[in-house]
Amino acid sequence: MELKTKYQYSYFIYPYVIDEKKYDKYMLKLLRDKHCNLKMFEKEKDLNIYTYFLPKVRNYLFWSFAYDSEHKNKLEKLDVQMKSVLISKYPCTVFEYTLGKEVQAKIGEQNGIFFSIAKMEIVCFKTGICFLLIKTILDEQSTFSNVLNFNYKFREINSELAPLKDYENIRLQTNSFKDIKELSDVIKDITNNNKDAKELNLEKEKFLTYSYTCIDQENWKNEEDFNNLEEEFIKFSNVLPSKNQLNYNKEWTKNQRLDYLKNAKIGFTKQATVLLTSTSVSENYTKLPFAYENEYLYTYIFTLYKKIYLKKLSQSFKKNKNFENAKNAFLEFTRDIWLQEVTLNDQGSILYNKWKQILDVEYLYSEIKSKFDIEYKQLNFEKSKKINYFIIALLIGIFIFNIANFINLLTP
Repeated sequence: MELKTKYQYSYFIYPYVIDEKKYDKYMLKLLRDKHCNLKMFEKEKDLNIYTYFLPKVRNYLFWSFAYDSEHKNKLEKLDVQMKSVLISKYPCTVFEYTLGKEVQAKIGEQNGIFFSIAKMEIVCFKTGICFLLIKTILDEQSTFSNVLNFNYKFREINSELAPLKDYENIRLQTNSFKDIKELSDVIKDITNNNKDAKELNLEKEKFLTYSYTCIDQENWKNEEDFNNLEEEFIKFSNVLPSKNQLNYNKEWTKNQRLDYLKNAKIGFTKQATVLLTSTSVSENYTKLPFAYENEYLYTYIFTLYKKIYLKKLSQSFKKNKNFENAKNAFLEFTRDIWLQEVTLNDQGSILYNKWKQILDVEYLYSEIKSKFDIEYKQLNFEKSKKINYFIIALLIGIFIFNIANFINLLTP
């Protein structure tokens, strides 16, 4: 039986890296781009985000909450170069990429999947680690099979093979983007072609997928109904097409999902986070989709940032060119980010801890800490050896000096 969707959206997330030494110039580039607008968060407008995050993490992610109208006016009047220097000092800055209007598009030639690109955001950390977020919405007549096929196809539009294959007949029917290649060119321009992704072993070809779907309650009224949906949910979590034949272990896949509310389940894999709900509970299609693409989405981005930054620190330790700088960066990360509690929201805390587990963030931190401890002990050992050699040399020198003085005293 075909599952009808009542509401759906997908965020496709593309992590990329900018040279940290050129970060202020990249901020200048975005500020000069007519499509980019600095996103200013306000307590009244973004109250849910403001109250969700604890103060230290909130200040780290959203510095504009501290700006009153006077500060905003002063910022607006600054020369663009001065503004780029200023915002490059903040830990994290968010830009909105303006499309003018929703970008209508479709996949397929005739009976395609119609969708719109509703929003694009750029989230940048001063370490040079950034994320491009593209929000897509399917049309109201879409089925859950359409969602599966769309997510599977769209996440690879940035592939180098896409222009060669006219990838899976994706057509963008809009004045903003003529075709999939033009959208790919925009992505490459925003991300500076992600030149440094290889060094950190980042996936350049595929987006991470963060998706929400609400289906009709006639398909999911009680927990027993989910047994009929489980296979589709696994495809959803693993970004697989609807026709994919699964051979899976049910017990193993249970570790990849979380029961959120009644008839609402979240799936976790390294390449995706998905939320499947039913209209049997009103909160599933009212409050929940809003929280999922705001508070929870930024929590996910923050966790992804930790993972990528830890990879970057690991590379710094491997190069071992300047251990002192790497050590200071690790200690600053531990103090300002790692030891900070993100939220007191119970569900948010559960999601955050699940993401840390799935993304191996705890493992990466432990690995770097071990490297740091070894390097630190080795450096102290080398310093101790040098000090001991110096003391021995000094004692020998004093001994020789004393003998020389003693001989002089004996000489008539």
